Amino acid sequence: MGSATQEAAVPVIDVLGPTGPYRTQRRQEIRGVTGALLAETGLAPEVYVHRTMKTLRESVPLPAAERAAALARASELFGSAVLGGMTVQEYELAVTRVSGVPISAIRTATRTLRERIGHSYRSVQLARPDGAVPDWRDPLARTGQAVWARRGDVLAVHVPGNHPGTHGFWPEALALGYRVAVRPSRREPFTAHRLVLALHEAGFGGDQVVLLPCGHEAADAVVRGADLAYGGDEVIRRYADHPDVLSLRPGRSKILLTADTDWRDHLEMIVDSVARGGGTGCVNATAVLVEGDPAPVAAAVAERLAALPSLPPEDDKACLPVQRDSAARALERHVLKQAEGTRPWLGGTGFVDELGDGSAVLRPVVHQVASPDMPQVGAEVPFPCVWLAPWSRREHGVAALRDTLVLTAVTGDEALVDALVAEPTISNVHVGGRATHWHRPGLPHDGYLGEFLMRSKTLVRV
Repeated sequence: MGSATQEAAVPVIDVLGPTGPYRTQRRQEIRGVTGALLAETGLAPEVYVHRTMKTLRESVPLPAAERAAALARASELFGSAVLGGMTVQEYELAVTRVSGVPISAIRTATRTLRERIGHSYRSVQLARPDGAVPDWRDPLARTGQAVWARRGDVLAVHVPGNHPGTHGFWPEALALGYRVAVRPSRREPFTAHRLVLALHEAGFGGDQVVLLPCGHEAADAVVRGADLAYGGDEVIRRYADHPDVLSLRPGRSKILLTADTDWRDHLEMIVDSVARGGGTGCVNATAVLVEGDPAPVAAAVAERLAALPSLPPEDDKACLPVQRDSAARALERHVLKQAEGTRPWLGGTGFVDELGDGSAVLRPVVHQVASPDMPQVGAEVPFPCVWLAPWSRREHGVAALRDTLVLTAVTGDEALVDALVAEPTISNVHVGGRATHWHRPGLPHDGYLGEFLMRSKTLVRV
């Protein structure tokens, strides 16, 4: 963070390049949900981006053992050290104030990120095919063997700023020997900044991983200067059809309750899937499909969600997200328009609760629709908003569950589970009462990142 005396009240997040921090003249303000100025971000000029990407391409990755050790050190630093002049508590408060995600969810995200970063090297090994060795020097290569090799040398990362958890997977690229250029979100740059600082202090040099906050033209230069790109912001989406770009998709996580189970036994799981972490994550449930009448489920879920308090995000008891008043009202108008013609159980006349400081709480919304084919079932918004619909095996089947990141299927029907697992557009299947947000290191999120970064090639040596 910036240290000049005249800027002490407004910290500056500097560009972190090959030779260290780079203070730029052009900057962008970072404001919190109340409108208060929290920091400024330096914006790297396009010519600087070109030079930096060239440096990354020309550098040599650390040996594998050193990469594994550095990632383990970085995880500890990220979760406990003073980095860029900020303690971990100050970092978490800054993220809460700028994102509106409750402080309890940010603290959980810090612990989760720490764990994921520390397991990055192990996680990428789990993605490697059993028939491939990690290095051509492996003795098995003398008789002919597949070897796992990088598809390129430099990865561009453009992750969204809706939640710190979006940074949990790209460090796996460093584990595989990639050099990485990270463009932080304009909305929440603190997590990317802290993570890159931790990686530098842990042993990854500025020729291995850099932080490049920048405008749109320079952001395009980051993508063009890399071999592969990964992320979910508007720059990445412009390249979404390119085979060298992995675009993060909306979550659209769902819960399916079949008639052979009692939904009452799983009410806590349903509510938790919808509201955990403020309902801002891609793994939060946004639709519940019920084999039978969804009204009793909707009523029970609405009753639980209605009891959640409206509090500022930095309050330890806060559990709902907060946005600027104007942004919250715009989202309210959008959702209420979507809800026209549906049956409201909660939030049907409005869900914005202003706090009087320029910010507003986004309170939960529960609506019932007539069919799982209705477009609301595929909607995703950054707060607890869930649509319930009746579902029929014969009439709707698996087709109604397509394009889902996580599906929790509460069912005893093994044939149905077979079909759900086989459906290509369902990324993850939880069978039984497992919340949609459940995850642990080593498991794929939307496939393994290593599947995109690596390929297997035949190698034989004498």
